[in-house]
Amino acid sequence: MDEDVSRVVLRPVAESDLDLLEQLTNDPVAAGAHQWFGWHDPGFLRRRWRETGMLTADSGMLVPTLGGRLLGLVSWHRSRTGPTSYCWNIGLVLAPEARGHGHGTDAQRLLVEYLFAHTQLNRVEATTEVDNRAEQRALEKAGFTREGVLRGYGFRDGRWRDNVVYSVVRSDLALG
Repeated sequence: MDEDVSRVVLRPVAESDLDLLEQLTNDPVAAGAHQWFGWHDPGFLRRRWRETGMLTADSGMLVPTLGGRLLGLVSWHRSRTGPTSYCWNIGLVLAPEARGHGHGTDAQRLLVEYLFAHTQLNRVEATTEVDNRAEQRALEKAGFTREGVLRGYGFRDGRWRDNVVYSVVRSDLALG
């Protein structure tokens, strides 16, 4: 087998991935406590896949795999930071059985490398709720720098929640 089964790799979304991706975004148990934002249009991901393959100039989605096994999804979208500047904002959702093994760290590191290799934006950022310690550790291990707390930033499960913002800029990669 040519693929290294001990390393996480990212690949484009295939049609056969859509059932799990819909489960991770539209099922409270599969999504997990910090990623469940309520039910939404169940056909959204299938339509988006048919229309764009989940890859556009302003956003995208890839799937992390390990030995060919689907682990979840990573996504990004362009976010305005000034009148003429933008950054990438990324997200991650892992299948319940893939959590707690370092796969999220690997997937986020690979996504940063991919975005810096194939786009000209200088910054990749991610936010997570202040009590999501596992994601904070994963981002730090992936090379992100904690920048601060965004008060009342995200609405989930009936209340506004504080988030922590993390970032990586191109020059950070040259240091490591």
